[in-house]
Amino acid sequence: MLEEKLKAVVRDIPDFPQPGVVFKDITPILKNATLCSEITDAFVEYVKSLDVQVIAGIESRGFLFGMMLANKLGIPFIPIRKQGKLPAHTIAESYKLEYGQATIEIHEDAFLPGTKVLIHDDLLATGGTVVAAAKLIEKLGGEVAGFSFVINLEFLKGEGRLHRFSNNVISLVDYV
Repeated sequence: MLEEKLKAVVRDIPDFPQPGVVFKDITPILKNATLCSEITDAFVEYVKSLDVQVIAGIESRGFLFGMMLANKLGIPFIPIRKQGKLPAHTIAESYKLEYGQATIEIHEDAFLPGTKVLIHDDLLATGGTVVAAAKLIEKLGGEVAGFSFVINLEFLKGEGRLHRFSNNVISLVDYV
């Protein structure tokens, strides 16, 4: 089972990025090309039924499987980046973190209004970043077709914040 394979290689890093946090590190997954293909294939199976036209990946780990998924589906990949990192005209959305505030941006010409967009990131925690990403998609006139994550930290209840944008939420590993 894919979930068991992933749990066997995801590495816990205590006290990162701050004391008391246990960071779920997906980088060991990237050492295994076969496992990366299995992950991408699992996402493809999920996304096929959603009529997704664009994958939007959140910086930076959301680029990893987001780009592979877009490539495998033959659709565009759109990066959502930290403020000041995209070179053309952008729109921005700020959101609160547990320890401050952050802003993400997307190119204002990333896709046409009415486009169905899947938002991808490596991990869902409290949902702040991905909610900000969904707001960016809506500001550009896009439709949030769904969300995909390698990991969902269910105990932080971030998924509940996403349902106002789409009920299509997949994660390959859930930590309860």
